[in-house]
Amino acid sequence: MSDALEKRVMRKISWRIIPFIMLLYFIAFLDRVNVGFAAIHMNEDVGLSPSIFGFGAGLFFIGYFLFEVPSNLALEKFGARLWIARVMITWGLISGAMAFVQGPTSFYILRFLLGAAEAGFFPGIILYLSYWFPAKSRAQVTALFMAAAPISVALGSPISGALLEMDGLAGWHGWQWMFVLEAIPALILGVVVLFYMTDRPEKAKWLEPEEREWLSGTMNAERAAKDKAGASHSILKGMTDPRVLALSLVYFGTSAGLYTLGIWAPQMLNALGLTSFQTGLVNAIPPIFAVIAMYTWSRHSDRTGERTWHVTLACLAAGLGLFFAGFAVSLVAVVLALVLVNAGVSAAKPPLWSMPTMFLSGSAAATGIATINSLGNLGGFVGPYAIGLIKESTGSFEWGLYFVASLLVLSAIVTLIIAGTARKDVPAPTSTAIQKG
Repeated sequence: MSDALEKRVMRKISWRIIPFIMLLYFIAFLDRVNVGFAAIHMNEDVGLSPSIFGFGAGLFFIGYFLFEVPSNLALEKFGARLWIARVMITWGLISGAMAFVQGPTSFYILRFLLGAAEAGFFPGIILYLSYWFPAKSRAQVTALFMAAAPISVALGSPISGALLEMDGLAGWHGWQWMFVLEAIPALILGVVVLFYMTDRPEKAKWLEPEEREWLSGTMNAERAAKDKAGASHSILKGMTDPRVLALSLVYFGTSAGLYTLGIWAPQMLNALGLTSFQTGLVNAIPPIFAVIAMYTWSRHSDRTGERTWHVTLACLAAGLGLFFAGFAVSLVAVVLALVLVNAGVSAAKPPLWSMPTMFLSGSAAATGIATINSLGNLGGFVGPYAIGLIKESTGSFEWGLYFVASLLVLSAIVTLIIAGTARKDVPAPTSTAIQKG
């Protein structure tokens, strides 16, 4: 009876939660990286050099960094429903305001504010999943959620490219139409969150009493086991645990790779002679492979209980792809290199995000996850900015891509170091997955 009950509950919560949070992340990621498409024409229209654009695009992650931990603590206090709704509505308003950029200063301000507004969304959802899904299935669930990022690029790229073709309609540039129209879904979904999202299993009226009792009991038992094994609840511990800081460094490299793609790949492809719409179509190809790689890789990670090598090999694959992209000259070669980068970066993230909740719980988990995300996402500042600086000084993307590739190799090395220390320091039974790595 318990096996049948477990399957029924997991099926219900999966269908209720996963498609919806994927839709939210789809819109979040689209609004985060559509600036890469806007830049094809916006940079010339408002006077942004490659270094100015790279710096401004990366400022998103400075705002993200400063407000990430407070935002995740607010989610823990006020509940996911209210806080995620707040996040979405504010980021929708600011994303739409990007249509009115006049030059470097307004570009810098709005990108910073967009990062501050969106801070807390991603780690908040990661924390939210830990309320609903047992640890044994969390990497696979996280992969489904995170698949929304490459799906957003795959589906959003042609849309963004098409919207750029609206140039001149009602006196607006195409990139202005793109920012406004792509911001509207965030505002609508922010309201929907208030009526659809449920904070905790105990409040899930859409579950039968027996189902609700089983899920609540299972998740409470898991938290109790972590407490007994020595999982930390301390907010300070969540921010300063050496494993959290090391995972932040790993995530730094993956973020540098991910946002180098999101912000610069459209311009790399456009420079090969493609139109805006053709750029959108071609840019949609690599993320399709990323979705497949992310799901199959995380499923294998859950099935084997291994995390370390799943992160390490994926980071190395992404670094290799960036290295190839640095000297690729044909469209086919560039696309193949971008496929490898997309697949590697996307596949690394779900097993990586399964690690923090193995040794942190409660408020420590909230701060630990937010710390990893906020520090790690600074790679989203460093990578794109470095690309812009190097491109402006050399006239080429080549050495900038090599630099970001080296950050991914560093992520792989740090992951192996974490595994070595985990064998000595992390108490069983919560360290099994790391120890196997």
